[in-house]
Amino acid sequence: MSTELIPILALAVMFLAATVLPVNMGALGFVAAFFVGTLSLHMSSDDIIAGFPSSLFLTLVGITYLFAIAQNNGTVDLMVRGAVRLVRGRVALIPWVMFGITAVLTAIGALGPAAVAIVAPIALGFAARYKINALLMGMMVVHGAQAGGFSPISIYGVTVNDIASKAGLTNSPLTLFLGSLLFNAAIGVLLFVFLGGRDLIGRSVHDDGPEETAETGGASGGGVPATGGNSGSGGATATKVRPTPTVTDSPARTRVTFDQVLTLVGLAALAVFSLILDLDVGFISMTVAVVLALASPKAQKGAIAQISWSTVLLIGGVLTFVGVLQEAGTVEYVGNAVASLGMPLLVALLLCYIGAIVSAFASSTAILGATIPLAVPFLLAGEVGAVGVIVALAISSTIVDVSPFSTNGALVLANAQNVDRDRFYKQILKYSALVVAIGPLVAWAIFVVPGWL
Repeated sequence: MSTELIPILALAVMFLAATVLPVNMGALGFVAAFFVGTLSLHMSSDDIIAGFPSSLFLTLVGITYLFAIAQNNGTVDLMVRGAVRLVRGRVALIPWVMFGITAVLTAIGALGPAAVAIVAPIALGFAARYKINALLMGMMVVHGAQAGGFSPISIYGVTVNDIASKAGLTNSPLTLFLGSLLFNAAIGVLLFVFLGGRDLIGRSVHDDGPEETAETGGASGGGVPATGGNSGSGGATATKVRPTPTVTDSPARTRVTFDQVLTLVGLAALAVFSLILDLDVGFISMTVAVVLALASPKAQKGAIAQISWSTVLLIGGVLTFVGVLQEAGTVEYVGNAVASLGMPLLVALLLCYIGAIVSAFASSTAILGATIPLAVPFLLAGEVGAVGVIVALAISSTIVDVSPFSTNGALVLANAQNVDRDRFYKQILKYSALVVAIGPLVAWAIFVVPGWL
């Protein structure tokens, strides 16, 4: 068997084993990376370990550690109350506010993962507090990040426009931006309709009585109280969840403490340094968390245990294996085979699917840098509209960031509150599989087939 195809077979075996057996797929990923890397590709252990997503590891640990401290000292509760006042207590507006915030952040140049890392914990806190479907809230945040992700000054937008320009392709930065914005907004509408958003219309936060804790069934998002035990389907291990404080308007409950002020300053510093100064969000969040822990040791009690370690194992193992897959040249091998078919419309569709499938496990920016050049030869021939193909490829390669194996999806999974994390993992996995299956086809049908771009 070709060395390029062996990793694909190993990945299929991993998914099958993780589905049938109660074992974390991340552990399977490390084992598969070791055996495929050493036996098939003759890689050294150092080369295999080099594929470990160290930056994502630090981001997941730093963000979940920081927001565990923020929740323990009541800062998250404080921010939720403030945001509720902004929407005048209308629960149905909360998911759209989170969508809009992340869209604006990425549109003005913030990295998608940085925006999601800051907004997702707060959004999922809302979901737990006001019984909003956690999958709805989490995916609205991720799709919001993608909605603004292709503005002319964003990382994605600059990357795609630069690639197209250097290849001599006709391109429209505005069409790319608006195409992604409207496509993700349409997905947001569908999510809102099918994941309980209609039930939120007319509801006010004041309509709800005292919030139930996880043990009494007050969880959001279709989750159920976690009771511990091993994970199924390769997901994160279900852990006992902590109750979320009840929001009231009592003066005694709304008094701001020194720890909360310090935490708010730390979160503001996180936003400034990561979004504006473009410093690594993982290092900044860990720094802020450590400063808070040193300033108030009681506030960080138990916060380390609240880090989603099973999610870290899941993501770390799978992405280490993906590094081996890329080293094998599998993506380039499949892409070149598709590009040589000689049927422009079919090639465009297949490239959209390649971008979607691979990007669900790897860097979207890297995939855009690989798939668009593969399309250059037949785009220059003029048989299909270059702008439409570029927009479709861009959308297909980024909407799948909802995957639990991508940075954005992993952040949503790691920051979910008051849910059975294993069940929530399965929900995200099913949704991302649906997006991979349908998203590229819809993008291709809208932007490529009509030939209007």
